[in-house]
Amino acid sequence: MKKIIDILGIVLLDFIVIYIIIRLFKNKVKNVKGYIIFFGVLVGAVLLTRYFFFPRGGRRHETGAKTAPLSVSRHSETFNGKLENVLDAYFSLTATFSGGDTASINRSAKNLQKGLDSLQLEELKTDSLIYQTALQPYNNAKSEIVSIITDPSIKEKKGSLNIFSSELMTLLSTVRYDRAKLYWQECENAFGEDRPGNWLSRTEKSVNPYGQPGCADIRSVLNFLPADTTKKQ
Repeated sequence: MKKIIDILGIVLLDFIVIYIIIRLFKNKVKNVKGYIIFFGVLVGAVLLTRYFFFPRGGRRHETGAKTAPLSVSRHSETFNGKLENVLDAYFSLTATFSGGDTASINRSAKNLQKGLDSLQLEELKTDSLIYQTALQPYNNAKSEIVSIITDPSIKEKKGSLNIFSSELMTLLSTVRYDRAKLYWQECENAFGEDRPGNWLSRTEKSVNPYGQPGCADIRSVLNFLPADTTKKQ
């Protein structure tokens, strides 16, 4: 409404200027007083036009502070919540591996198995390519968690954990997990010379679940966090 009133005001001023010009030249007013009035009104109209339409060097005046963009996930809260449950169970599992107790490992693996079973990928069907690509690592991870539970020896369980971790990393990369930054760790001699073992962690420094203290290098970082200038990661 204010913009319309401003425009009407400028239009009215223009009509006044035109009227004065017509009057001056029609009556052949050549005295100094007539020209002073003419140029005064003209300058006033120009200044008012600049004030309303070109404030601050030609930029329109903006009121109110600009708000920073919100951090928005590409997935629903339900999907993210279930994926967080899977990750929590996974990190608990890797922690039990460092203790070497097979009974504790089996309990943690069964908890992770429940988390995987509850993770529904149907939401991803809005993008058929991502959905189809995510199915394979998801199903492979479900098969591998069974192996962790049923493997008789700690050595075999560690081998299954290594495969499971790789499938989980592929799944998270495919769905573009965007709730936190994750680190892909590696111990280059976890299973012997030049036979690496890998795992995911939430921090740059983490305990090696394969049993070699201090053997942990960051091979890559999983980071699909939404742009948010209000936070520092």
